[in-house]
Amino acid sequence: MKKNWTIIVSFILFQVNLFAEDNKFFSKGKNFFETKKYDEAKFQFEKDIVFNPKSEKSYLYLAKIYKKKELIDLEENNLNTVILLNPKNEEAIYQLTLLNIKKSNFKEAEQLIKKLSSICNNLCDKKTSLSDKLKTSAN
Repeated sequence: MKKNWTIIVSFILFQVNLFAEDNKFFSKGKNFFETKKYDEAKFQFEKDIVFNPKSEKSYLYLAKIYKKKELIDLEENNLNTVILLNPKNEEAIYQLTLLNIKKSNFKEAEQLIKKLSSICNNLCDKKTSLSDKLKTSAN
């Protein structure tokens, strides 16, 4: 019985340690991002994803880095991954909508605006500006 408890406690401590590592990589990456050290930030976010493949925040920040570096395909891939992990991530939907407007993919942008309208909590005010950009770009 004591051996079972030892195994359980060891497993829990191991999980807590992994969680701490995950947070460390994301936190370092965010700090690098905020100081515009994008290559270092990218490396930390990628390390975070290795330990936590469902880290939607790391994918979102990678998308932001690729946007700054004008690597549209990589930005889009990461935004799609965020939405796959969390279909209600407003920031990812907003950024992907802007990207689709830029790429003249107006039908997809329109669908994303509708999706944002149905789930918005924080970015509801941006919906109107997205609709305006879509109308302006489509004409």
